[in-house]
Amino acid sequence: MTRAEQVAEEKQPVKRAALLLGPGFITGAADDDPSGIGTYAVAGASLGLATLWTALLTFPFMAAVQTVCARLGQVSGTGLAGILKEHYPRWVLYPAVTLVVVANVVNVGADLGAIADAAGMVVGMPVPWLVVPIALGLLALEIFARYRVIERIFKYLTLALLAYVVDVFLVHPSLGETIRATIVPTISLDHEYVATLVAILGTTISPYLFFWQTSQEVEEEKSAGRSTREERRGASPFELRVATIDVTVGMLVSNLVMYFIILATALTLHANGTTQIDTGADAAQALRPLAGDLAGIVFAIGMIGTGLLAVPVLAGASAYAVSETFGWREGLDERWRRARPFYGVVAIATIVGLVIPFSGVKPIDALFFTSVLNGIAAPPLLVVIMLAARNKKVMGGQTIGPVLTTLGWMVTVAMFGALAGLALTSLTG
Repeated sequence: MTRAEQVAEEKQPVKRAALLLGPGFITGAADDDPSGIGTYAVAGASLGLATLWTALLTFPFMAAVQTVCARLGQVSGTGLAGILKEHYPRWVLYPAVTLVVVANVVNVGADLGAIADAAGMVVGMPVPWLVVPIALGLLALEIFARYRVIERIFKYLTLALLAYVVDVFLVHPSLGETIRATIVPTISLDHEYVATLVAILGTTISPYLFFWQTSQEVEEEKSAGRSTREERRGASPFELRVATIDVTVGMLVSNLVMYFIILATALTLHANGTTQIDTGADAAQALRPLAGDLAGIVFAIGMIGTGLLAVPVLAGASAYAVSETFGWREGLDERWRRARPFYGVVAIATIVGLVIPFSGVKPIDALFFTSVLNGIAAPPLLVVIMLAARNKKVMGGQTIGPVLTTLGWMVTVAMFGALAGLALTSLTG
């Protein structure tokens, strides 16, 4: 039975609401990974409230892009790389997959480094070696657990994000100043500001989420018994509506957390003159109004929880992209003996990422860099996604409508504009 069918049959409102939340909700939570948390903390500490407006602006764009990706998976019955392989030339497919895999591996390493940094705050001393058992444990979860178990665990890990929301209400922000910064964009051509803007766009509208969302919609259908491509082709209006609600709620939660992290760090760190963040312990000081001397522990729990969620998503997204490109059997619901190449990519992405925490790069710097890297990789991928979503050979009679088309192209243009601004300020700076 599909999730949409379960939603339709469920009479209890609470259970019905829980059933509505699936891949889109997990995608939204995974978007607030350590890379995102680090980027938002840097933005708030270094620029104060100047980037707060981006949370409001990016929400409809994020929801639109991920809804388009969800529909691509639901209607075509295959993941994004599979769509590119079937309908577009190899010079489009290979660079797209290469971009996302490279960005993902770097992101895995940065997130693992952030987990180790956070764990060090818990035990009171650096424990870089801890990333090894953590990485191996996450790898074992992806290889040996069934898809529904993984999905359930991921849902619980999203609770780690609530600490940042509670924190802001204890700081007592100026309502007028906060509202003004939220609805009135701050425009600046300063290189630091433009780089931060690209990083925010890169970590909110990330390439790995495009591949993950599309493939997870396919996984949903496989777990419902639709094992063949033909059985998965097309989607009912109700199935599309359930996926849209799921994605919208996930992106809303993601943006709320982003908003509160920027606000919390702006009101605490930036306001007190701490504009440079070098470690997770620095960023943790923003949570002192909530947790006092336990601020580091609370921050660490949030960072570790989101890291444990994001690392498997990043590695899994890489495996889906590579496996679909080469026609390998793939899927988190597949037994590892039947999908060895797929799980091999998961393992390689995780293990290669392990090198980064031991490279000597500061975790916060690595997190911010991966956000910029994602901001560079996303625009060309968005062009291909929008073309595919309007292609009747891909979508049949269920191509996306004018609203999603308009929003999708708007965010694509915005991403290219931000990237051009970064290049310009880099050259002139």
